[in-house]
This record gives sequence, structure tokens and C-alpha cells, in this order.
Amino acid sequence: MPSPISTDVLIVGAGVAGLWLNARLRRQGYSTVLVESASLGGGQSVKSQGIIHGGAKYALHGALTGASEAIADMPRRWREALAGDGELDLSGVRLLSEAHYLWSPGTLAGNLTSFFASKAVRGRVDQVKGEQLPPALQDKRFKGKVYRLAELVVDVPSLIQRLADLAGDGLLAGQKIEPLLEGNVLLGLKVDEREIRAQRIVLSAGAGTAALLEALGLSQPAMQRRPLHMIIAKGPGLKPMYAHCLGGGTKPRLTVTTHPAADGQWVWYMGGDIAEADGVAREPAEQIATAKQEVGQLLPWIDLSTTQWATLRVDRAEPLQSGLIRPDNAFVAEQGRLLVGWPTKLALAPDFADRVIANLARDGIQPGQTTPLPPLPKPPMGVPAWDQLLP
Repeated sequence: MPSPISTDVLIVGAGVAGLWLNARLRRQGYSTVLVESASLGGGQSVKSQGIIHGGAKYALHGALTGASEAIADMPRRWREALAGDGELDLSGVRLLSEAHYLWSPGTLAGNLTSFFASKAVRGRVDQVKGEQLPPALQDKRFKGKVYRLAELVVDVPSLIQRLADLAGDGLLAGQKIEPLLEGNVLLGLKVDEREIRAQRIVLSAGAGTAALLEALGLSQPAMQRRPLHMIIAKGPGLKPMYAHCLGGGTKPRLTVTTHPAADGQWVWYMGGDIAEADGVAREPAEQIATAKQEVGQLLPWIDLSTTQWATLRVDRAEPLQSGLIRPDNAFVAEQGRLLVGWPTKLALAPDFADRVIANLARDGIQPGQTTPLPPLPKPPMGVPAWDQLLP
């Protein structure tokens, strides 16, 4: 039998949210164990576009919303961490772009232009032209307006690697997870028959949380899945671009981020409205054809002749909301010493950690005496979808 472990906080699910929380807790002196059944960041995290939103994309109808305000401070917190002087030391994580952009392929609605110039978003959005444009838009045939957002785009694999380094000896690969009970009181978990006792147990396993709750005999909090059908393109004609293309609605028509593939080529990873309801209903070949048509129409100067294409279906796991709408904030529910949560968005990982740490502070849970952990089997790193689908 594996030796039992006692720890302050036991976390299940090593996506960015679980890894960020784990690093925050360790920095504050708590002992932690972080369990992952598959690969580090291999669920939703490594399928993210890496955009650290500041809320501007939630204001496309010309007014600030609860979602835009809740997330407004996230870029600052991430920038400080990436500079090495924030709540975590993430220096060394690759920053793909210092900014994300909003781009209009034609005439931007006048009310939106005036909104971006208003006090409400001043400091978050600036218009750019000429050499300030993203490389993919620096063509004389480009007609439209481009706004630079006070946001950023991170390389998620390098972020996961850095957060894994900050986890020290506390990462544990585990497949079979069961409740560790005394009477009807949850004291911890059994992970592959190893007993792990903890003052708090945090489930941050994204889509895997529903099965974990079932294993614990719980039906709440309920989870929803909002599906996406993302598009991946790789080819020598692609130039770096990190931008939302405005389509006149409340969602970006197309969101493009650019990522380095293992073979050194650039990959365009495309979401936005094209990946949502209608895109989810399309078969992969139809989704690729739609993406080719969109890129050809919006960016006719981009050479797609030798581009490889693939699609990726992603389930965004979140707390259940009326009408399957997107939650505004990170979410954490409490049931005794069990905390169940979803960050709801990559950018909100710090908010998720705040909510767990506030629970510990409220209940007076202080770091216990740290004892070295036994050697534990480690989960592997997640692999980006483009390196699997377009090697």
C-alpha cells in the first residue's frame, strides 16, 4: 500500500487554475498535493488561445457589462506575475504578444467608435495604424480600423511548465479517486489506494469535476458544458496576429491567435463566433471550408495555398447558469472541507485562487508543519493540439 499523506490543501485537476492556486498556496507556506489523472494542462488549458482578457470583447454592443468589469484587473495581475514581481514569479514564461487587438474589416459602427473613445474604456483601447498594425494586417489592401487592447497573449505550454516547476514535489499522477470518509465526514481522498488527508479539498478539474462529484456521491454544484469547434491552420504564408475581428454583433466574428508549432512554423488558432453555435453543428470539413472562406474574404492577401487545416472540439466546463450563459467570474462552492470550482476563463485563474484563499482565511486555516513528501509519480505535460493534429 502507498504511504498515507497529510497536507493542508489537496487539489484535484492540474489545469492552469489548479496549478496557479497550488503555487499561490505554496508561496504562502501551505503544504499542498496536486492530483492530475491525465496530463498537466491537457484539458481546457492547453486548448486555450492564451488571451488574458481585460473585458473589452464583452463590451462590443457599446456598454460595459458585469463580465467586462469583473475581469478588468486581470491583465495587470498577469503582467506583474510575468515580470517576476507579482503574486507569483512567472518570469521566463513566453509572452506571445504584448497586446490583443480589435479589428474592423470595413466601416466600424459610429456608436462603437465613440464608445471606445469614451471615459469608460479609455486606457484599455487605443487605435493603431501603419507599422503599429499586427503583421498580418500590414498590407496596402487592408481597409478598416484596428484598436490595441491593454491585454496580452501568453504561450500556455510555457505557462504550464513554469507553474509545474513551482509545484515542487507536490504533483501526483492519479487515476482512481475515491472519498476518504470517517462516518459521513469527508477527511480527504484515496488516490490509487493512497490515503491523503487534508484540511481543504479543492476540485478544479474542469470537465472532469462532474465525474469526481459523482464519485463523492454529490450532485451539486451542477456543471454545464459550452462547446466550441475551433479551427487550426499551419503554413508558411501565415503571419503573427492576435486579434478579434468585429462582425457587428455582440461577439467577435473571428478571433485569431498565433502560436509556435514544434517544427518552427506559425499556427493560427481560430475561434470567435465561427466556433460557436453554427460552427459546433458543422462537420470538420465544412468548418474548415467556412474558415477558409472567412480568411479569404477578410484577409485576401494571406497566402493559404500550402496551409494545413484541422479542427478541434473543446468543451468549456463551467458552473451551470440559466440559459447556458457564460459566468462573469470564477466560481467556488463550499461543502464542508470540500471546495468545488471553475475559473470559467484562463484570465480568471488568479480570481479562482483568491476565492479559495479567502475561504481558508475566513475559517482561520493556517499553514501546518510541512513534512517532505515521499517520491510521487508525476503526470506528463499536456501537448498542444496543433502538434498532435498537424505534426
